[in-house]
Amino acid sequence: MAGVSISEASGQVNGSSSALSQKRQRSLVSPGGDGAKKRSLMLMDSDLLDCPICYEPLTVPIFQCDNGHLACSSCCPKLSNHCPSCASPIGDKRCRAMENVLESTFVPCQNAELGCTKNVSYGKESTHKRECNFSPCSCPVQDCNFIGTYKDLYVHYRITHSKNYLLDRFTCGVSFSTQLNIKNETVILRENSKYLLFTMHCFRKPYGVIVTISCIAPSAPEVGEFSYHLSYTVDGHTLTYESSKVKRVLEVSCQTGQENFMLIPHCLLRGDLLKMELCIRSRRSITEQEG
Repeated sequence: MAGVSISEASGQVNGSSSALSQKRQRSLVSPGGDGAKKRSLMLMDSDLLDCPICYEPLTVPIFQCDNGHLACSSCCPKLSNHCPSCASPIGDKRCRAMENVLESTFVPCQNAELGCTKNVSYGKESTHKRECNFSPCSCPVQDCNFIGTYKDLYVHYRITHSKNYLLDRFTCGVSFSTQLNIKNETVILRENSKYLLFTMHCFRKPYGVIVTISCIAPSAPEVGEFSYHLSYTVDGHTLTYESSKVKRVLEVSCQTGQENFMLIPHCLLRGDLLKMELCIRSRRSITEQEG
């Protein structure tokens, strides 16, 4: 079967931005090894690959009425399985030809400018973007506008913002002491070996203070997954919290997370400084130990 790849034409042809946004360049490669011939095709209007009803990218399965009008699987039930163009029944007959075109169509990753070289199946760009190693991450430092890959962000923070090179560093699997000023809300931590930034964030609530841990990185397999153990001791009382998963984010949010947090009630607060013990572990290491 021949394979079709699509790349944005913006880097290969000159013209107005509106024209470039509508053009995608495709390469049809015939099977046959290194000596295979390649011919280029131009798709002048990428809207042809979108559902004509909801205007979202088409995905398999694609349905057609007896007159050949298309609809995506999400629109058919909303239309009571009647074509809006001709009122013919729609939702039972698949358009295999369009499905074959769609499954053979690829577009460059939206993070190509940041270094990603992968081509993604049309309509699945958002899925890849969530897991792309090159997804742009925002610097957690207030009033800093730096945006880059999670690796570039680590280097940027270390060079630009890290005033205390030793105290903000930690190693996965090793417990360490840290402190969080409730007024400042966020502590930024650097992992020694994986070159990742983590944040400890607190939120004031009527019933106490919520503390959460996040990793500033995409949900990419290369990054890995992490768990953490957090403890807070005051006046002989110790609160502990164990989370099986550290949330990975591309940008630190000011909104309270709905899960994976420690709650410290007002009765256990002593001023604005929280002194805590934290251990962040790689979930791969945990699996290997259990195995």
